[in-house]
Amino acid sequence: MKKSRFGEEQVVRILQEVDSGKAVREVCRAHGVSEATYYVWKRKYAGMETQDVKRLRELEAENSALKRIVADQALVIDATGKLLRKNGVALPIAARERGF
Repeated sequence: MKKSRFGEEQVVRILQEVDSGKAVREVCRAHGVSEATYYVWKRKYAGMETQDVKRLRELEAENSALKRIVADQALVIDATGKLLRKNGVALPIAARERGF
């Protein structure tokens, strides 16, 4: 994914300029941003302060890390089930119900 030229603080400042009464076209032209980009930012960051945007980024990073952990654990559980079946070990009822 392409890295933005603008940091979270700059994005919030640009959105606040328009909220203060300036025209969208003027603000976009002054900062070198397309109007489409402005509206994408507005949809994502509307009403947020700089601290809120930073916290959002932190939560997104934490969420992706947790998703990776869950995916890794699912692979381990699946591999363990296959290994047990291959070796002829009787699986507990709960594991059989889950499809191992």
